Amino acid sequence: MFSWLANMVSTCLRPIRRYARMNRDDTDDSSSSEDALLWCKDLEKHSCGEFSFAVVQANEVIEDQSQVVTGPDAVFIGIYDGHGGPEASRFVCDHLFQHLMGIAQANGTISEDMLRDAVSATEDGFLNLVRRTFGIKPLMAATGSCCLVGVIWKGTLYVANLGDSRAVIGSLNGSNKIVAEQLTREHNASREEVRQELRTLHPEDSQIVVMKHGTWRVKGIIQVSRSIGDAYLKRPEFSLDSSFPRFHLPDPIRQPALSAEPSIFSRVIQPNDKFLIFASDGLWEHMTNQEAAEIVHNNPRIGIARRLVMTALNEAARKREMRFKDMQKVGKGIRRFFHDDISVVVIFIDHELHGKKIAVPELSIRGFADKVGPSNFKIVME
Repeated sequence: MFSWLANMVSTCLRPIRRYARMNRDDTDDSSSSEDALLWCKDLEKHSCGEFSFAVVQANEVIEDQSQVVTGPDAVFIGIYDGHGGPEASRFVCDHLFQHLMGIAQANGTISEDMLRDAVSATEDGFLNLVRRTFGIKPLMAATGSCCLVGVIWKGTLYVANLGDSRAVIGSLNGSNKIVAEQLTREHNASREEVRQELRTLHPEDSQIVVMKHGTWRVKGIIQVSRSIGDAYLKRPEFSLDSSFPRFHLPDPIRQPALSAEPSIFSRVIQPNDKFLIFASDGLWEHMTNQEAAEIVHNNPRIGIARRLVMTALNEAARKREMRFKDMQKVGKGIRRFFHDDISVVVIFIDHELHGKKIAVPELSIRGFADKVGPSNFKIVME
């Protein structure tokens, strides 16, 4: 049905390899079909196990940014799903981890409050950037990013979330079956509890949530209720005029329509906890928590993040009554009509490594950009 679209754009495809070098390790059938817009690290080590990392692009300029940072005693995961452009998500990827490390080194530990402070510092930094550039680049005020970060340190998992990316943990129950537990709550106006929260916070604004194009949206514009950036929905000084109709508000905001306050969660890792899945909403549009957990549990570790992405892509093609191999021929930009940018990190927890000093690469890996550098993951230990 959609093969004409694939044929139309396939002749226009530019070489993609310079944007996304791919790991071509041989794995089994569901992961072996190449996608020119797919990037992955099939299996790497962290201080208490291994991780798998994959990203696929859909937008003309990829808006998902993601990172894994490994250290001698900890691992950091970040999923930053941008909207309105890539500027906010890139800024978060550049700065949030560094803010957290600065706070952690000053205090010799990591805590929920420190994770919250790192998110706040990142929000302040981006709004300052918007302020400095507003005169020459006003649309910076309309860029924003969801933000999902996790840190495992000294046997405890810390998670902060703004927006609708999702963290899921897979644990074995008493019957030795894998059970998925969602660790984060989506800040998305499609959820009744979020709409009620917004109406409670904005009792005088009848337009705080509006059904538009079949979807509930904050101010009729955006689905997420919490983010980094989106300055025009937070501060009247960044209001955009009618020359930007997509982001123009007929009445100035009296108080921030969106929040940058993260939901914070911590959990002591338990012996039956086997792995974590961190992913942008592009994955969860095509599978449930339990389906994803069973895929991870029932398949080899190597390439498992890629397997999750490929499963989502196959499902996206099926929903469009399209053959997957035809969808693969569709270039970035047009590909967005079929699926979103998708970022996935799977963190395996090997309990036998807890408390042991093992040699692991201390690396900072940025998804899709394929940037690998030293981790700078230093926390002063008691």
